[in-house]
Amino acid sequence: MDRLLTPFEYEYLVRAIWVSALVGGVGGLLSCFVTLKGWSLMGDALSHAVVPGVAAAALLGLPFSLGAAFAALLATAGMGFLKTRTPLREDAVIGVVFTTFFALGLLLLSLRPSGVNLRTIVFGNILGIDPADSRQLVGISLATLVVLFLRWRDLVLYCFDSAQARALGLNVVVLHGLLLALLAATAVAALQTVGAVLVVATLVTPGATAYLLTDRFGRMLAISGTLGCVAAGLGAYASYFLNGSTGGCIVVLQTLGFLAAWLLGPKHGVLAVRRIRLQVPTESTP
Repeated sequence: MDRLLTPFEYEYLVRAIWVSALVGGVGGLLSCFVTLKGWSLMGDALSHAVVPGVAAAALLGLPFSLGAAFAALLATAGMGFLKTRTPLREDAVIGVVFTTFFALGLLLLSLRPSGVNLRTIVFGNILGIDPADSRQLVGISLATLVVLFLRWRDLVLYCFDSAQARALGLNVVVLHGLLLALLAATAVAALQTVGAVLVVATLVTPGATAYLLTDRFGRMLAISGTLGCVAAGLGAYASYFLNGSTGGCIVVLQTLGFLAAWLLGPKHGVLAVRRIRLQVPTESTP
């Protein structure tokens, strides 16, 4: 028992656990909107698009959230421009933009290799987070939570049916930009915990898991937020004993939750679907 409590004796581990849980919970809430809107690729694009902004901010000594927000705005504008000015499909546009921005970020890091640690950006380093960065992540997470609390009904309607939202008088352009901004902010926060490579998992997996467990959006938010929070905190805790990647532990736990929901879900799970099929009588052929 004493060994299980050992991580709580180290200040940096305690900080990593609660910051990871907070960021994971916010990512879990936002992943519901990503799942409903079908923006999984958009989450992946933004998670890579913020890398050059973070790299530039680190090299200039600026807050990484500022650089990441600027890079996310540029990436969004670039995707919008290519989508309206070319015959390319949206997935192709997203692929071109996010790979270009990610490559630009790697180029900036290679030009000044001593300015920032490449491994930290790509794979995350929540165990090495300092108090200043943790306060920044808390600020980003709390701001995202406040916006979601105030506008979640409008965002749900926009994600479910943007045409109906427009007919009801909602400004869908503003809601589109707001959701992108929230995605970018959460990607910046998750960048520190799981790294750019795995950010998309925190923005997709909890929501996809909750989608398999319920048809009510309120419950979906509760399940997804809880899963994201618990998996992130427990992953940071388990990484101490495994001596492995914190981001990898977090995402593996989220994936295990998804697999459990896929198999055991009360309505959409594999076993439930099989039971329903067995209960349905087959029509006899004459």
